[in-house]
Amino acid sequence: MPQLDGIAQNAKAEDFRMKNKVYEIIKYGNICLKDFPRYERNGLALDIRQCEYAILRHVITLENKHYKKTTLGELDTEVDILRHLIRLAADKDMYPDKKPCLPFRRYEIWAKMINQLGGMIGNYEKYLNNASKGKKSG
Repeated sequence: MPQLDGIAQNAKAEDFRMKNKVYEIIKYGNICLKDFPRYERNGLALDIRQCEYAILRHVITLENKHYKKTTLGELDTEVDILRHLIRLAADKDMYPDKKPCLPFRRYEIWAKMINQLGGMIGNYEKYLNNASKGKKSG
């Protein structure tokens, strides 16, 4: 298979799987965010959207970096922030006199997607740790 122009030689298949998962998260998130109440569209919904885009930036950066551990750590942190933001959106006690911004079923689906991304990050970290151990002992 010929070398693809514009793709870093150090990019791994996991980078591309993560990018596809982030696309799924953003697409599903846009469906959820459009139904947020007006009083949260420029607050919590905006923070969630910016967090999703930051995650996408980190994944793209990860593809192109030779040393990936720092970026992977930043990505993991951003994913954790997103988890907490959508949890806030689904919390029925956030606004006791109103329904939550995010219905439970949508929260459940979105959280599952985010957890899958978190699992990919964890597996990638293990891979990088094992690869660096192999270099040191070899």
